[in-house]
Amino acid sequence: MQYNVMISIRGEQEFAGAEKDATEFLTEGTLCETDYGFSLEYDESALTGMEGTHTAFQIRPQAVVLRRSGTFRSQMIFQPGKKHYSMYETPYGTMSLAIVTGEIKNDITAEGGTLEIRYDIEIEHQLAGESRFLIQVRPSGAQ
Repeated sequence: MQYNVMISIRGEQEFAGAEKDATEFLTEGTLCETDYGFSLEYDESALTGMEGTHTAFQIRPQAVVLRRSGTFRSQMIFQPGKKHYSMYETPYGTMSLAIVTGEIKNDITAEGGTLEIRYDIEIEHQLAGESRFLIQVRPSGAQ
């Protein structure tokens, strides 16, 4: 089944020697039940700086996979206690990333819910900082 949903996304990044940077936005998307769990998808906008990019979170029991296609292309695997490497393609060039996931909290169901991911990110083999996604999903039209 596929459901039309409203998605509230807060992204936080904290780098050494700098103030915490946070981005928050609300968008429409879809939540699909899959064989492995759920897929949450939406299109990025100019607000996120990634206009022309489609984002999909594959929410699995033991991991979450974030895939972006379009203007910005990447795949990030979040799995607690493991380090995963990937390439991040932007209009400005490609860089290597490493993701070390500290914690995933997930209570997403067909009715919506919350997904929280805390992780460290390395860019070109240098620790860039600590990051967090807080994603809240609710059916379209719900208050």
